[in-house]
Amino acid sequence: MDPIKILIVEDEPLIAEDIAAVLERNGLAVSAIVYTKKDALVELVNNPPDMALLDINLNGGIEGIEIATTINQQYNIPFIFITSYSDKITLDLAKHTHPSGYIIKPFNEAGLYSTIEIALFNHAEKATQKIPELSLDKINKHLLYTISKREFALLQLLYEGQSNKQITEALCIAANTVKKHIYHAYLKLGACSRSTAIARLRQLTMQ
Repeated sequence: MDPIKILIVEDEPLIAEDIAAVLERNGLAVSAIVYTKKDALVELVNNPPDMALLDINLNGGIEGIEIATTINQQYNIPFIFITSYSDKITLDLAKHTHPSGYIIKPFNEAGLYSTIEIALFNHAEKATQKIPELSLDKINKHLLYTISKREFALLQLLYEGQSNKQITEALCIAANTVKKHIYHAYLKLGACSRSTAIARLRQLTMQ
């Protein structure tokens, strides 16, 4: 069972490693670190993340803005800009892509993590606005092996965009227990990742 996966797009390796360290300390996973638009687009196709952290000015250009535009057109994930630039032109370009956050370097750990948490929560809220609340009875009606009440409780929190760490704290259970229950729920849903599990829950809820 995988944690929330985040793609880091940053052309300064030391900064990219600092970002990765913050994510890992807070129970999040790095799906990949890439330095160019080309590599970022490959990752979005071959190793889909749950979120992207984008530097705007990659290799002297505004490739971060271009990546954000592609995400809006083809991928249903939130993204946050992490940049050294706060001038009016850059802000105008950035705001028209509707980012979930905009962080100015140098960043601090608390600010980065809180921005990520809020972005994930808001994205999950927006994504579920037009979908009825999850129903255990409805979901189990379509499954060969039914979801237990404990598994359902965890899936509800996952569906709301909460991280493994948040689920552990909310239910006051051990991290390994969370992993075990969600792993079993994934098998029953026929899902292989957080994003595919959420998509499957939406599908079953709407049937």
